[in-house]
Amino acid sequence: MYDHSIPVFVKMLTNLSAILDKAAKHCEAKKIDPNALLGARLFPDMFPLTRQVQIAADQAKGGAARLAGVEIPKYEDTEKTFDELKARIAKTIDFVKSLKPEQIANSAARDITMPIGPNTVTFKGEWYAKHFVLANLYFHVTTAYNILRHNGVELGKRDFIGSMS
Repeated sequence: MYDHSIPVFVKMLTNLSAILDKAAKHCEAKKIDPNALLGARLFPDMFPLTRQVQIAADQAKGGAARLAGVEIPKYEDTEKTFDELKARIAKTIDFVKSLKPEQIANSAARDITMPIGPNTVTFKGEWYAKHFVLANLYFHVTTAYNILRHNGVELGKRDFIGSMS
């Protein structure tokens, strides 16, 4: 369970941080107000870039904490700059990396109960990791990537996937 969660969370958040670096450099090079990208959305009823990044970090820290059976760190959603979003990602990576394999080792069959909207749902740990956390993490990282790509930031598949090692 550890190998299929924690390293994936770290890799995707590391890639997202590098994507935000490219977005900040794009704004600087093109003399674009960073708020234009930070507030950009793919469609009016979707969250803007800033919220996509916050949710991606929340999925990683919440998923890791629930699998480990520890308290989820609480973050205020106050980020307004690329640097602040990158700091959120960095502290999420630090938290996720602080968890040990033995904390997650027996989580496949563990009941994970959590609120989703007005309801409370219970998943088995393996299903939760594979079909809820990873799906949500990839969705929000992909959406952040797509917002930036749509707005002219020069990104490619390699930026999303990251290094092959």
